[in-house]
Amino acid sequence: MKILKDILYKVPLVSTSGDMNTTINRITFDSREVAPGDLFVALRGTLVDGHVYINQAIERGAAVIVAEETPKEKFDVPICIVKDSQEALGWIACNYFDNPSAKLKLVAVTGTNGKTTIAWMLYHLYKKLGYNTGLMSTVYNLINDRKSPATHTTSDAIHINALLKEMVDANCSHCFMEASSHAIDQHRITGLQFDGAIFTNITHEHLDYHKTFDAYILAKKQLFDTLPADAFALVNIDDRRGRVMVQNTKALVHTYALRSMSNFKTKVLSDSLQGLALEIDRHEVWFKLIGEFNAYNLTAVYGTSLLLGESREEVLTTMSSLDPVPGRFERVYEMKNMTAIVDFAHTPDALRNVLETIRDIRTGNEQVITVVGSGGERDREKRPLMAEIACRMSDRVILTSDNPRNEDPELIIREMQEGVKPSDFRKTLTVADRREAIKTALMMANEKDIILLAGKGHENYQEIKGVKYDFNDRKVLIELMNKMSNEN
Repeated sequence: MKILKDILYKVPLVSTSGDMNTTINRITFDSREVAPGDLFVALRGTLVDGHVYINQAIERGAAVIVAEETPKEKFDVPICIVKDSQEALGWIACNYFDNPSAKLKLVAVTGTNGKTTIAWMLYHLYKKLGYNTGLMSTVYNLINDRKSPATHTTSDAIHINALLKEMVDANCSHCFMEASSHAIDQHRITGLQFDGAIFTNITHEHLDYHKTFDAYILAKKQLFDTLPADAFALVNIDDRRGRVMVQNTKALVHTYALRSMSNFKTKVLSDSLQGLALEIDRHEVWFKLIGEFNAYNLTAVYGTSLLLGESREEVLTTMSSLDPVPGRFERVYEMKNMTAIVDFAHTPDALRNVLETIRDIRTGNEQVITVVGSGGERDREKRPLMAEIACRMSDRVILTSDNPRNEDPELIIREMQEGVKPSDFRKTLTVADRREAIKTALMMANEKDIILLAGKGHENYQEIKGVKYDFNDRKVLIELMNKMSNEN
């Protein structure tokens, strides 16, 4: 139990009424979860306004209400009026869980692409270096070796701080987390004390939420604007917005790059299906990962570990043993001596990066067959861009479903087709059923061909009309391969 006045520390209050010494059992922003003695925060969401449910929260026994406007009815409980409920929740969550972020080394990774890979590799690197370590990622959350599912790229403020508290209780010294633009904009990470933040890159994504590209950039930038002076900001200087991210930061700025002068510099020596040979700060090292985009990710991991005080030689040696992230350029060999690659690429830039990597490592005697869709109820502007890139950089393309959610899959595919040039019509198929699309790609493929399944990566579901059905590209691929092999 906590005292109200203690968990209001640093919360920008407009006014308060009632007993500030009231004890609090829990904090919640879901009126359906309120139990006697809880503090209820009324949040304004994109679909639901929590202020509508204040009465329901009181009826269920809420001991305190935090809101942006004074309720019309008078209630016999403390009422705290704040300018921004989401920001207030960030501070309240930190205080309620005794500021766990201050008790470990917390590093955030933000950007359009690369967040998951960098956070994943940092977690596994630090585990191999002997540290108790935590991870918050799109794939799942980890506390040492204990796994829990991830519902969002970045969870809500209560869940984040609860997880960090569990990490502290498990004697974790470090935590690496993805920080999405939504989470930054919605104050889900407000109040957290970061020791460092990494910027990977920024490209066309999430304009369904942010509306403009400038707003998307500014959302990412907020993370760096709020870093303290004793933290570090590590930015990809090859991305022209790397400098923008740190224009107003108090943190110590460091840079990484493949092409520009930077604090941490990498050169690609060779790139193949077997792995990457890189020269990092004049040290030649081989890695299991593939592609120039992973050269950037590896450089960010390397730079971060040195900024956190690790030994260069030990870091490079350990990094060379790291495995790729599940669903990120994951290779599957099973049938006809061909290569199938499963990748999470669901943005135009990510898809381009993966196909450029395939282009660079192919011999030229094989077909590249790309199976790709675009998610429903998300940024519609990227749909034709995804199809155009797939057609331009592949020999055959199958447009299919990703997670259509509550949209018509056929409509999504038609919007993707707007990016297909007339000269590419003959090499493009549309198969709305994703399983059938994968099967079609396998039937098309000849020996040594390369199949790319893009968009879902590690995901183990397909969301259709509000229902999540079991579906994993890799599992479906292997199942179909085995079935076709047995039939032959």
